Amino acid sequence: MDVIINMLRNHYQDIAAVFLFVIGMTNLLLQQNLIKKIIGLDIMDSAIYLFLASKGYIAGRTAPIVVDGITDVERYINPIPAGLVLTGIVVSVSVSALMMALTICLYREYHTLNLDEIMMKIRKEED
Repeated sequence: MDVIINMLRNHYQDIAAVFLFVIGMTNLLLQQNLIKKIIGLDIMDSAIYLFLASKGYIAGRTAPIVVDGITDVERYINPIPAGLVLTGIVVSVSVSALMMALTICLYREYHTLNLDEIMMKIRKEED
């Protein structure tokens, strides 16, 4: 029992990231409203960023900024996960903005945000 508690205590960031990802995926799969689907995708993005940031952090180390001439690699954290997170956030905001713009266009055309209703109206137009 102590082993499980220690594991949970040491990996709570990973557990939170998985929990957030599951919430986002469930929202993405089960919701019919397009806005709610976009929010689910954003929650999944946040889970990935949390996971990457938690993997890039090493306790006892500092940001990779050379101060006082200390160039020992063992003193600094790995900057690559932080760079990936920042790049991912920029891409995620852009994709979310594009999805929202397309959702607005769909709403103007079909007067609903329900994906099933939009698909039914598209099928009626094809017939």
